[in-house]
Amino acid sequence: MDTPAVPAPRDSREQAILARLSVIRDQLLLLKQDRTTYIRSQDVIPLYDQTIEQVKELNAVRAEIGNHEENRLDKVLESCFQLLSLFYLTIGRNNEAPAAYSLTSTIKRLLDHLTEAALYSAKDLESIKSALEETACAISQAQKAEESQAKHSPYLLTLLSKRVSLCQTMLDNLRKRLESIGSPLLVTHEKLISILRQISFANTKSKFSTSEVQKLRNQLLDVGNKRKDGKFVAEDGTVPPGEAEISELYERCVQWSGIVLERKGNVHESWRPTYDVLVGIRNDLEKLSLTQAWSLRETDLYDFQRQLDKIDENRQNGNFYDDKGRPADLWTQRTMLYLIRRSYAYIYSFMIASEPVSEALLPIYNQLQTLKRCLVEVKKNGGVTSVRELYPYSMKLNSLDNMRVDGKFIVNGDIPEGQGSVSGLLAECFDLNYELRVAAEEGTNSDD
Repeated sequence: MDTPAVPAPRDSREQAILARLSVIRDQLLLLKQDRTTYIRSQDVIPLYDQTIEQVKELNAVRAEIGNHEENRLDKVLESCFQLLSLFYLTIGRNNEAPAAYSLTSTIKRLLDHLTEAALYSAKDLESIKSALEETACAISQAQKAEESQAKHSPYLLTLLSKRVSLCQTMLDNLRKRLESIGSPLLVTHEKLISILRQISFANTKSKFSTSEVQKLRNQLLDVGNKRKDGKFVAEDGTVPPGEAEISELYERCVQWSGIVLERKGNVHESWRPTYDVLVGIRNDLEKLSLTQAWSLRETDLYDFQRQLDKIDENRQNGNFYDDKGRPADLWTQRTMLYLIRRSYAYIYSFMIASEPVSEALLPIYNQLQTLKRCLVEVKKNGGVTSVRELYPYSMKLNSLDNMRVDGKFIVNGDIPEGQGSVSGLLAECFDLNYELRVAAEEGTNSDD
């Protein structure tokens, strides 16, 4: 297990807590790797409770010690919370506070990178804003619970609340920067960001295509050709607020396209190992994005996060340095940062798309999602001409409905989390099927 090189705790009581937390972390890792069975709530909750017990003990020790410097205990504790958070997503407890830990960590990373690069669009911020608002609401509800009903540690809730608050402040700063750009230039801003990302994506393909990048560069130059006297202007010819920022962004894009065309995707040998790791992570996450509903176990994201965090944290003053202490050139730095940011964005998208359904119920849930999409498409395209055409859908719905025992889906003797979501989706499918059947019967009767 790769743990960053940080000092061990000096206090004997902290050393004992570290030993116990290390055991908990190792149990979580073993559980994560076990693919022979579904992960169940009863596997996860005891380990969460044990972690919280260690946190209580740690808080008491540190309150007595006073000054505190981060040591290995903090890193192991963070790993435990990160794993537990992903386990909560896996067992379908998405709306509970522990599930937010990993999400807020990823949002913080994304916001750090967006702030550093100063390259983002309003669309990027809207999704993060929505995720933070939902998380803040879940934490607030957990904090309002009476002590007798409280499910989660005040320590965890306070930690999450502070992290969400920090992320919201960072988000507000990013939004203020966009607000300084006049509305006539926002479309141009979005287009430049889009082209820049397409160039960066083309730059990291296994086979570099000069023609593809040249086409994108030409699109950039077309945007630049719309300037008047070297400035981006509104339709009435006035210079809107933020013109200087858009012009600077345009020049950055043109410069980057030139660097990419000159470099043709060639990576220096000293950076090849790190580059290959980052491309491998990005490609794996990209493949997962195509089959997420069927193949992703949220705990799989932990290994990707750890690798990315380690590479990202090895930077000094924002740049990468090789084994001999030499800084990366501009192309290498920007290319590797693009890969890191793209991977974090994939991880974020997986987390917010995670359904509040246990891993054990996901196969049924996914089948119902597919059925619903099919029925919606049939309805959009005018319905069916005969009730007979609905037989395959009806048979599948009935077969899934018949899996319930006393209204519950039971898997290996357990009642997994997410019963409400699955039953609700099943009911939606039955309603759609019924509407299509009634419409088909009415059509047949009118023909008669």
